[in-house]
Amino acid sequence: MSSVKRATICSFCIALCYVLPLAFHALGVGSAFSPMHIPVLLCGLLCGWPYGLFCGVAGPVISSLLSGMPTAAQLVYFIPELAAYGFFAGLLFARIRTGRLYRDVYLALLPAMLLGRVLGGAAHALFFLSTARTYSLALWAGAYLVGTLPGAAAQMVVLPLLVSVLMRAGLIPRRYPKNEEDLSRG
Repeated sequence: MSSVKRATICSFCIALCYVLPLAFHALGVGSAFSPMHIPVLLCGLLCGWPYGLFCGVAGPVISSLLSGMPTAAQLVYFIPELAAYGFFAGLLFARIRTGRLYRDVYLALLPAMLLGRVLGGAAHALFFLSTARTYSLALWAGAYLVGTLPGAAAQMVVLPLLVSVLMRAGLIPRRYPKNEEDLSRG
């Protein structure tokens, strides 16, 4: 895929980092579904780790500047989390080739999502320590694991489907020959 196409997709994903949270928060489900995570992970999967990393930094900053979400204080831990999502999703997806598209996507997404949550939690802990408040493993687990389960589940359903649909539509290059991809739905 050309660098122009990658930059275009990355720009679209950054725009989604602004639009999706507005829509989800208007419905009252913004925090539970983590809507900013989807475009960052998608950008990493489609464009590779440099673009995914950039999207993970630029997306929350632009959204914060335009809408106030996330707040400036929240950017301290949103940026490491989202940057890790884009970076690891892109890095792993480029290297994992099982012969099955959905399996490749899942094997890239799961570690990326876990590592992003760990880095976000570490940044959150440092932020809390700098304000003389306490932060515990229980707070991290509640905020980054339990509290985001609906969003993680949605990401695990939506992202493989999006990647597959975009490949089938010819908007991004196919990962495997057409006959293999058609057999690799599982």
